[in-house]
Amino acid sequence: MKIFMLWDMEGASGIFTREHLWYWEEGAREEIAQEGRELLTADVNSAAAAALEAGVDELILCDTHHGGGNFLLDQVLSDPRITVLPRSVGYEGEERRWMPGLDETVDGFMVMGHHAKAGTKDAFLPHTQTLAWADFRINGMSVGEMGIEICYAGHWDIPPILAQGTELACREAEAQFPGIVTAAVKHAVSHDLCAGLEPAAARQLTAQKVVEAIEKARAGQIKPFKPALPMTVAVQFKTVEGADAAVAKSGAPRVDEYTIEQRIERQCDVVKWLAGHGRNMPPRRT
Repeated sequence: MKIFMLWDMEGASGIFTREHLWYWEEGAREEIAQEGRELLTADVNSAAAAALEAGVDELILCDTHHGGGNFLLDQVLSDPRITVLPRSVGYEGEERRWMPGLDETVDGFMVMGHHAKAGTKDAFLPHTQTLAWADFRINGMSVGEMGIEICYAGHWDIPPILAQGTELACREAEAQFPGIVTAAVKHAVSHDLCAGLEPAAARQLTAQKVVEAIEKARAGQIKPFKPALPMTVAVQFKTVEGADAAVAKSGAPRVDEYTIEQRIERQCDVVKWLAGHGRNMPPRRT
């Protein structure tokens, strides 16, 4: 069995403040960012160990928060069954792509350390991909980053088997992806602050849910998310200027002052038309 774990950071265990997560903002302290990375890496190791104990033969750990670079690589669990992707865009052979290794050989997709979508009321740091987007819709359904990522995985018929993160992220996943297992490890106190289980207890809960999700995947109990093709993908921006820039970049037609829309022929191109990452990406310019 082969599992792909995609790790964001806002929903990781024991990370309760904005400063731990959005460390690129002015005034953020490096020691706080380092503490956040340590907590994330401990979460990754605990979940990975649970997956291997449950009989996973191949496990891919992918760091996607802010493009990657958050895992403390010298501390990540070392095992020949594990492949670590320190960034979410990389090379698969000679092909540059988003989430290398995510293909038809993967039996289950886990979205770990995730947060609620943009516009979610009373959520901790809700957003979708970028703070410029107010909403993202696939065939009329509003989704967040989990929905975008799970749609991408659906191109290869990979089922979403586990969502781990904030309480409202887990409720979002349960509402949109029938049968998905969830592990809610914290909840919002305010937009910039949350509270939750102590890290050890949160990791124990997550480990239990990893095993449950793998069992459901083996039984074929969860279906992939495959929006009907061609897909209509719409992005609503928070500002008119954001929509202007997106039209200039993508050439996509405008629906209204704030919204652009595109027709997509493959689930794996869900954001490539606008954000640039997906499958069959051009090589990086030197």
